Amino acid sequence: MTTAAAITGRDVLRSAVAGQRRPVVLASVLAATHQGGEALVPVVIGVVIDRAVADSSVLTLLLWLGVLGVVFLVLSSSYRFGARAAERASELAAQDLRLRISRRVLHPRGGTETGALAGELASIGTSDARRVGMVDAMLPFGFAALSGLVVSAIALLRMSVPLGLLVLLGTPPLLFLAHLIGKPLERRSEVEQERAAHASGVATDLVAGLRVLKGIGAEPAAVARYRRTSQDSLLATVKAARAQAWHNGALLALTGIFIALVALVGGNLAADGEITVGDLVAAVGLAQFLQAPFSIFAMVNGQLAQGRASAARVAAVLNAPLAVPGGDAALPSPAGGRVELSGVTHGKLRGLDLAVPPGQLLGVVTTDPATATDLLDCLGRFTDPAAGTVRVDATDLSTVDPDRVREVVLVAAHDADLFEGTLEENVRAGATGRSEGVLSAAAADEVASTLPAGTATAVTERGRSLSGGQRQRVALARALAKDAPVLVLHDPTTAVDTVTEARIADGVARLRRGRTTIVVTTSPALLAATDRVVLLADGRVVAEGEHAGLVRERADYRAAVLS
Repeated sequence: MTTAAAITGRDVLRSAVAGQRRPVVLASVLAATHQGGEALVPVVIGVVIDRAVADSSVLTLLLWLGVLGVVFLVLSSSYRFGARAAERASELAAQDLRLRISRRVLHPRGGTETGALAGELASIGTSDARRVGMVDAMLPFGFAALSGLVVSAIALLRMSVPLGLLVLLGTPPLLFLAHLIGKPLERRSEVEQERAAHASGVATDLVAGLRVLKGIGAEPAAVARYRRTSQDSLLATVKAARAQAWHNGALLALTGIFIALVALVGGNLAADGEITVGDLVAAVGLAQFLQAPFSIFAMVNGQLAQGRASAARVAAVLNAPLAVPGGDAALPSPAGGRVELSGVTHGKLRGLDLAVPPGQLLGVVTTDPATATDLLDCLGRFTDPAAGTVRVDATDLSTVDPDRVREVVLVAAHDADLFEGTLEENVRAGATGRSEGVLSAAAADEVASTLPAGTATAVTERGRSLSGGQRQRVALARALAKDAPVLVLHDPTTAVDTVTEARIADGVARLRRGRTTIVVTTSPALLAATDRVVLLADGRVVAEGEHAGLVRERADYRAAVLS
């Protein structure tokens, strides 16, 4: 995302409304009809008093009562269908925004995850998107309230010019004051949503690592951390609620004073004989009715304040700079699978030189886990190295679009998640090549055999219905089913027993024969099945050879894989 194309909060709001302009316009017309009908009710009652009751005419009374019934029928129907259209516009706008946020978060070139917890992004994609969508639902009612004021002013002008002018000239300053009163609420709402999103992110982070926290006895520290975050969120929510209460109370007081003024002026005019009794009843009724549009203005103004704050947060996600640039170069098709790293410097990597011939099964051992993470980021083009190049089949990956890179190079992360669905659906997700034997190669057939419906057994969200070892084997089977020209596996057997690990090592070597495979691990069973092993220390290759030879000759290698 470049600065020139930066999206503002106003742009987000504008697109949310413009994208649903048809239902918004329809809802506005129907809601305006409803408010206009509400304003006409006291006017018709005034006419009934002047023309029917005062003249004792039953026929005239029945006629105007019929008119009153028609008005009620129209205004009630208009409200029902107008509210439905407004709600539809709100939901569709929020959904469209959720899709935009999801596309940006899932963009192959990344960037949104930098400095943001997953829970924060989820909160923006749900709560903030909903608040922006609510603007579409509120605008028709704001327009309707304005229409109600116009109808009331016209009716009052017909009764008395001073009354009509009082409403027409008094409304704009009142609306301006409402806008000023809404500013503190907007600021408080922004802080509230930010703190709530952060609390959601921390909670998601802690729940995802609950087993690890229990294993190291860090539950008290985790609880203390969440308690602090939750308290911050609670404080921001309370402040926002106070701002909302102050906002509503101030507007209620202003509108109450204005309505009382209208009623007072109307009463004086009736006492002076300048308007009829029916006009007085209509004027008082209209004065009472005015509370409804002004209450709507207060509600709309509050929602707009919250919508503007949420729109700014949505815009920040959409404007997040991409982690890596695009590229126009093309990788060979079909890809040969030769991988070369030349002078790669990134994070813990310091001028790394490494060449992997096509079809080789390479084991990579690192003395620092951070080095493994940095290597995987460069191989999958989740980032570009600060110096040096990563090539596949002599093509610099920094010149290739990340989508195309990941069609050729699949990096299977250590913490790969499963999805809600059957075991088979998880394994076949994204499979583009041969899929026969992947369950056996990953020892996932044993997992299927223990489940009630085998591969048709439903797996819950993130695979929580399976044990850690079962999830790991299913995730490995999914990676193997992709049949990528270059497959990079990161510690794929840390949660399985040694017997199963040996079977997996043999299965991966057999299934991936002729395809380039890089296994970043310290597992002796996996390393023993590789064609070659390299040892990385201080970000460079310090030794290479077969696993058995390195175990005999290198103390640092033994410490890494046998400790």
